[in-house]
Amino acid sequence: MTTASTLATAPGTEAAPAAALAPRALGDVELIVLDMAGTTVTDDGAVEQAFTLAAERSGIALDDFEGSLQYVRDTMGQSKIEVFRVLADGDEQAAQRANAAFEGAYAEIVERDGATEVEGAADVIRELREAGASVVFTTGFAPTTRDAVLDALGWHGLADLALSPVDAGRGRPFPDLPLTALLRSGATSVSSMVVVGDTSSDVEAGTRAGAGLVVGVLTGAHDRAALEGAGAHAVIESIRDLPALLGLRGE
Repeated sequence: MTTASTLATAPGTEAAPAAALAPRALGDVELIVLDMAGTTVTDDGAVEQAFTLAAERSGIALDDFEGSLQYVRDTMGQSKIEVFRVLADGDEQAAQRANAAFEGAYAEIVERDGATEVEGAADVIRELREAGASVVFTTGFAPTTRDAVLDALGWHGLADLALSPVDAGRGRPFPDLPLTALLRSGATSVSSMVVVGDTSSDVEAGTRAGAGLVVGVLTGAHDRAALEGAGAHAVIESIRDLPALLGLRGE
């Protein structure tokens, strides 16, 4: 049985105070919801590159490009169309043009440079599924962009399911993605769900969904302070540390 105290001292892990985490073994975990870019897939600035190209091609937010780019950084993990709606000041046609330009640019970058997993991510996902948990990818990308990344990695079938905001209703930080993953996977309770991500939006979506454990990782967009400030129950260096946090590996 993995207790709150062992969570707090697992290698590479800083967890919330013991009272915040109930004792858990992997048998208590039915579903693990994993973000893609920054959590399981290395970003390497691809989102910012794609936004820069989208801005040039669509003309959106060029009056204050640096400010808009900072907004993109701050909202990493959120639905991209929602980000563009804000940058377009509610102009739906402009937002749709910019989003289409972003999707096209990101696909070009993936085709040119390929995609790289966060070290050990695929092995961790296999380990979690072999231990009996369902694994669902979630992302702020549209399905075409999401699938381009999965194609590049050869990851179709690695997880049980991959969800984009359009599949759930609303993107992060709303709880729709993890809750849709819960419903689609057949998990029996929100307390049996673990949500893992690299952004404050990932963390907020998990906490709003009532996940039993919400974990931040430090391989992506936001730092420890941002993840803890958003309500993460635990923050780990990388997804490689997740099995130990869940009690799959002994100390």
